[in-house]
Amino acid sequence: MSDARPSLPRTAPDATAVAVARTALGDARAARELAQTLGLADLGTVQPSAVTQVPLLLLFDEVGLGLQVTGEGRYADRASGRAKGKPPGKGALPGPVRAEFVSGRMGYRREHGGGAGQLVARAVGLHKTKAPLTVVDATAGLGQDAFVLAGLGCQVTLLERNPLVHAVLADGLARAALNAECADTIARMTLVPRGSSIDWLRSQAPGSVDVVYLDPMFPHRDKSARVKKEMAVFRQVVGDDDDAVALLEAALAAARYRVVVKRPRKAPAIEGPEPATRLEGKSSRYDLYPLRALPPA
Repeated sequence: MSDARPSLPRTAPDATAVAVARTALGDARAARELAQTLGLADLGTVQPSAVTQVPLLLLFDEVGLGLQVTGEGRYADRASGRAKGKPPGKGALPGPVRAEFVSGRMGYRREHGGGAGQLVARAVGLHKTKAPLTVVDATAGLGQDAFVLAGLGCQVTLLERNPLVHAVLADGLARAALNAECADTIARMTLVPRGSSIDWLRSQAPGSVDVVYLDPMFPHRDKSARVKKEMAVFRQVVGDDDDAVALLEAALAAARYRVVVKRPRKAPAIEGPEPATRLEGKSSRYDLYPLRALPPA
């Protein structure tokens, strides 16, 4: 997906591009605190389709926190800033993107997933060892792959440097921890305070982490591509990970057994050492960089 508008900074959100708000049933106190923490405007109670000040909201509703496009975000011309199509406030907007582990796609996957036979689990090596592995998900995003791995017994450390995504992920983990069916899995997931994954990995002793998992945002330029709602919002918020080479280098230094990199199926590998092997799915693949054999038990 191509978007003429620049992505938000990774270290601090752009106050002209995002604000905090809530629906009538959203948590007003949490909204005020998050706005203060991130240095963003708190718009109070809003109807997202009528918001024209910013294209994106950190929106608290009756479920929790999500990233919500606004009327401006849907109808503004990215290149010129002129409104086009329907005016703001007309028509339904897509719902918020949130970190959801209890219901929806992740809830179904939790109940009906393929266990250690899932592609991400095989990439990490869970079909080869019964030993509990420590995994660092250095590009955690909405935490979906980390949740799968934690559900299979891994202790997962999550790193996410984008402040908006980090806030949404923290909210999703907190809500899931209150659910009896998810609590044990969430207890194996630790979200590190926001910061650079590269710096965090470089601060670890060599070989101190069993597996490092990376899913850096790949520069995708196909204007005609139809992408999922989550990916469209992520490209708006995060942009491309132009430092993937340094991230892979830091991951290889910190990992004990292997580094796993998720890529679009036809994308080139990250520049640097060639992966030893690949596992391919329908739309994505996993590049494997083994460092030593996994423990048998």
